[in-house]
Amino acid sequence: MKIIAFILTLFLFLTCVKNETFQEVPEIQQTFSYLALGDSYTIGQSVPENGRWPVQLVAKLDTLGIEVDSLKIIAQTGWTTANLQNAMDQEVLEDFDMVSLLIGVNNQYQGSDMEVFEKGFVDLLQRAVLIAGGTEKVFIVSIPDYGVTPFGAGNSEQIAEELDAYNTFMQQTCMDQDIHFVDITEISRDLGDGPNALAPDNLHPSAYQYNIWAEEILPMAVEILEEE
Repeated sequence: MKIIAFILTLFLFLTCVKNETFQEVPEIQQTFSYLALGDSYTIGQSVPENGRWPVQLVAKLDTLGIEVDSLKIIAQTGWTTANLQNAMDQEVLEDFDMVSLLIGVNNQYQGSDMEVFEKGFVDLLQRAVLIAGGTEKVFIVSIPDYGVTPFGAGNSEQIAEELDAYNTFMQQTCMDQDIHFVDITEISRDLGDGPNALAPDNLHPSAYQYNIWAEEILPMAVEILEEE
């Protein structure tokens, strides 16, 4: 009897140990933070909040199981590189998992010297890298061509030429520093002022166009966040 009791006790003990050993550890859900820097194109002038491209990008990431629980947008219609720099000086910005920058159209529109834009852009890029903690977590979005809109129709060739110079500089700077660059300029040109392309102000992109931007940006955003 003592032997049988001992065997039963040993069996129960080993069963408990086995259950504890193979008990599944609950998976911790990782969430991410995203900082979007820019001007009217980033704040989504003349479209609803949920139509902004950074907001649509976050929604698309969520459908893939990548949760961005903190989206901060620092952007305002009319901002140049200097305006964005000044706004960032008023903020405490650190430890974002991903940072985007789309800036420059107002420098071009106001006729600023190219050198002023270049200096301002490089400074903003350096700030973005510092905030994100590395070049691999930053992406730059090219400036769309507003010359295809009714607002810019009277001077479309010059606008296109000047914006190409801005975008070429940004793209080359990104290549030199191994920073992601997304070209949405051709999307804006392909859509032009066609159906659903523009917001009611006939200048800024519509939520529909911003959705196409977000689709273009999505694979690169996934790559950035999956490396976290």
